[in-house]
Amino acid sequence: MTRTLKALSALLSYPSQALKEAAPEIARVLVAEGVVSAAAVAGIEPLLDALWTRDLYELEEEYVFLFDRSRSLSLNLFEHVHGESRDRGQAMVDLLETYRAGGFDLDAAELPDHLPVLLEFLATRPLGEARETLADAAHILAALAHRLRGRDSAYGAVFDALVEIAAEQPDAAALDLLKAEPFDDPADLAALDAVWEETAVTFGPDPNAGCPATRDLLARMDAPQRAAGALPERRAVAAPAR
Repeated sequence: MTRTLKALSALLSYPSQALKEAAPEIARVLVAEGVVSAAAVAGIEPLLDALWTRDLYELEEEYVFLFDRSRSLSLNLFEHVHGESRDRGQAMVDLLETYRAGGFDLDAAELPDHLPVLLEFLATRPLGEARETLADAAHILAALAHRLRGRDSAYGAVFDALVEIAAEQPDAAALDLLKAEPFDDPADLAALDAVWEETAVTFGPDPNAGCPATRDLLARMDAPQRAAGALPERRAVAAPAR
């Protein structure tokens, strides 16, 4: 098991008392396993310090403000790949079947493409395979890191670490397209309503059909494996299937 990926999954999860208490252990895992560089660990230290020292209510409020109220910072990866197209639903079904084939089932409300869920799954895979899967999404991870840095958020360092683990430069053209998209301001409720307004269903060929990034993301996760480890769980848990 790659405990670094499980640790990063925990850091991107909804804050809890268990996560606060686990902050020192997460720091030890990141240093001891050596999957990410010392510079990447140093970048994550402000987030670990915040988890350890700040009030839980403030941490929860900040998390919701960033990730639950901002579509451009969504932790659901297919949001950035497919948006509201019909392909997103099929991609989620395929990913869910991939989890089940690997001995996992989701026992909570998060979607299969929720990044902390994916990272916990990848933590059980060979590191080389996990790197390849993250490389498929590297442009999304890099764009999220860029957006979080623009908001002076300590969470950006977690995405920098994930890009580093991918060990492959993000596709420059795809990254530029994501960077060019406007930020949605979580404080502007009217604008958020417009952004999240349900997209009309259209029929006929979909320009996003057969997205190579999604195909590769699924193709590289096809061998069964069970999860292990004791870092805190998220709101959604990839649990062994019965």
